[in-house]
Amino acid sequence: MIDWAHVGIVVGMGLLVTLLGGRVVTAVFRMADSMSDRHSRQHPDPVRSAPPHPEPADQPPLGAQAAAVTLRGGAWIGVLERLAVFASLLAHYPEGLAIALAVKGLARYPELKAPETGVAERFIIGTFVSVLLACGAAGLTLWLVTLV
Repeated sequence: MIDWAHVGIVVGMGLLVTLLGGRVVTAVFRMADSMSDRHSRQHPDPVRSAPPHPEPADQPPLGAQAAAVTLRGGAWIGVLERLAVFASLLAHYPEGLAIALAVKGLARYPELKAPETGVAERFIIGTFVSVLLACGAAGLTLWLVTLV
């Protein structure tokens, strides 16, 4: 017999982490950007603060914004990543977490090798936050299911 309370908890937590998790990741990116900007103002890079050269209008901005342009599709990949991690842990298949991260890393490898600043950092921050959210949601879901 289907326990609809368990189904509701699993589906609700799954939707919560996959769909709203992107907002948390975005907020962490904003915090990281503001911390990086503060650090840059306190400790200017002599190479970057050398004679100002205006950037051409067709070039993307430096830093995290440029990284977001380079890592296209990151929001959708994050949703799928959180869903894969959440489902793997609920299915008691932790190897699925390793598979999801390996696939993501291999697929993004060319972009991570790119010389743009901030790409690898954005990838790592986004992945860590996304995976931690999914792991936390899976743990909370398993705990809530035992209570019902």
